[in-house]
Amino acid sequence: MAEELLIADGVRKEFGGLVAVNDIDFQIPKGAIVSLIGPNGAGKTTFFNMLTGVYKPTSGRIVFDGNDVTGKPPHAITARGIGRTFQNIRLFGNMTALENVLVGMHARLSGTIIGSVLRTPHVRKEEAEARQRASELLVYSGLRNKDGETASNLSYGDQRRLEVARALATQPKLLLLDEPTAGMNPQETADFTAFVQKLRMDEGLTVLLIEHDMKVVMGVSDRVTVLDYGEKIAEGEPAEVRKDPRVIEAYLGTQAGAA
Repeated sequence: MAEELLIADGVRKEFGGLVAVNDIDFQIPKGAIVSLIGPNGAGKTTFFNMLTGVYKPTSGRIVFDGNDVTGKPPHAITARGIGRTFQNIRLFGNMTALENVLVGMHARLSGTIIGSVLRTPHVRKEEAEARQRASELLVYSGLRNKDGETASNLSYGDQRRLEVARALATQPKLLLLDEPTAGMNPQETADFTAFVQKLRMDEGLTVLLIEHDMKVVMGVSDRVTVLDYGEKIAEGEPAEVRKDPRVIEAYLGTQAGAA
């Protein structure tokens, strides 16, 4: 059994009288690619938001890399090694691709405000190294020669890649991707799926993704967890989950189960 990088124990989120996530137990092994699927409104993004500190769980416990991170703010969780992208792209549209990646590096820079004002040698050296690393991340993410491009002028697929490059700039151990292929054409989707596999192979990253494209889910995942109305209704290897009657009824449809 692989060591668990993240453990969610009985995690619950209530909004007033609405239970969005109902006492979910969930684990992510180190080095795995895990998919979280389910119909709209199943609680997937709410669960993501608790893992990343956007929401504080109503109850339950989240342990990441051996540390209890339950209810900690987003910047503290990012510093511990969880990076993410968003369902709706959240780039700084008027900034360049390079500048967007540099924003992601902020959590890892050690320069002080005074040092930045005085332009000390340490700050200048660190900034130069950061710009070099940001440029390398753009190339790695498939955005060669896009450093100076304004983010809003990039194609949709390239904006998705830029979001990943910015998340990688935080030096994550766990990367959370929220519907990364939404709006992509088939070729962009295939390229992005290969890129996710490359992240694990090259960088040793663990990946958790919310995804509606079942071809992506079945092609890239080691394990799939299915939510419906805030409840976990199935979990296991992709082929196993695909045949689960509850999953077929709630999400995949009868044709998928027969395929």
